[in-house]
Amino acid sequence: MVSKHILLGLILISTKIILSAQTRQPNLVANPSFEYFADPPIGWFYKGEHFTKVMKYWHSPTSSSPDAYGPKVRVPIQWANKGFGDQKPHSGTAMVGLTLYGCQFGKPHCREYIQIQLSEPLVVGQNYALSFWVSHLPRSLRINNIGAAFSVNKIDIKTDALLTLLPQVYAHQPIDVLPHKWHQLSGEFVADAEANYLIIGNFFSDSLTTALGGLSNQLDYAYYYIDDVTLVKKEPILPIPVKDDDLTKIPLAKGKVIPLKNIFFDTNSADLLPRSFIELHKLESIMQAKPSMVIEIRGHTDNEGSDNYNKDLSRRRAKSVMEYLVEHDIPRTRIRYIGYGETKPIATNNTPKGRQQNRRVEFLIVKE
Repeated sequence: MVSKHILLGLILISTKIILSAQTRQPNLVANPSFEYFADPPIGWFYKGEHFTKVMKYWHSPTSSSPDAYGPKVRVPIQWANKGFGDQKPHSGTAMVGLTLYGCQFGKPHCREYIQIQLSEPLVVGQNYALSFWVSHLPRSLRINNIGAAFSVNKIDIKTDALLTLLPQVYAHQPIDVLPHKWHQLSGEFVADAEANYLIIGNFFSDSLTTALGGLSNQLDYAYYYIDDVTLVKKEPILPIPVKDDDLTKIPLAKGKVIPLKNIFFDTNSADLLPRSFIELHKLESIMQAKPSMVIEIRGHTDNEGSDNYNKDLSRRRAKSVMEYLVEHDIPRTRIRYIGYGETKPIATNNTPKGRQQNRRVEFLIVKE
């Protein structure tokens, strides 16, 4: 397929927009091309929770239902007849589709959004480059205002309402893409808050959005495909202060148990969330620097749930940490893992704060 870069009308907070350049900084968006599924989709989605269940790391922040396209997805015939699913992904075998306009015409779920936790918070004052690729459902309306916003807190509302966030990047002019082609929306911004979440969609009402039609069989809503989302730091890279209790500053000794303070999982799941990778990279670096070190990964839970369930969950979470290290070239022979469930609390289980402290992963230095 033919691709080209276009510089759309973009806006951001605290700086001007310029075309994003290539960089070697790591992408802060996990699963950027939507290739990884927690539960591979085969059908169509009618609720936001369906999308959240199948897509790894990405969520629907509202009750509206983004569409995940993958190799085995079967689009219902009434939607396939309108052209849904005819588009090929920009890369790989998967992509996402969003309805972004049409509330005034009574379109259900007329605003759909996708949300992801960044692998690290934005650094205030740091310059970032953001880009993602868009393609247009040919029979739907062409609109402007497609963009991206950031939030300190995770958005989770139970309606399909418009999200009135101020986007750092968005298209001023309607994105009029040739059928089955892709265009890149890109720009730079300076972070003005330690945001944790990226949200993509249309943050403007229909009355403030320009829509172009003209086809005899025109649909009365706008629908766009999204793929290959990238967020990277731009030079100069600002230093991030290292706290005294940071893992890289803790003295190491045989027999010492060290907590991994920033390890995150989905509720009742052993799947590591992207924010965990920062702490795990530190542990990986320590083990690379100390090639004789042997550790035991220990998982713990609070006392909610049965003993057997908690022990199994804690074991699977410890195993996930072990698998991350093995995938990053730490020999399997240097890592053990075990799940203790609720049997070794470090705080009371009678308060939310205590239970949170008891839900933890730590490691024992077996050999330095």
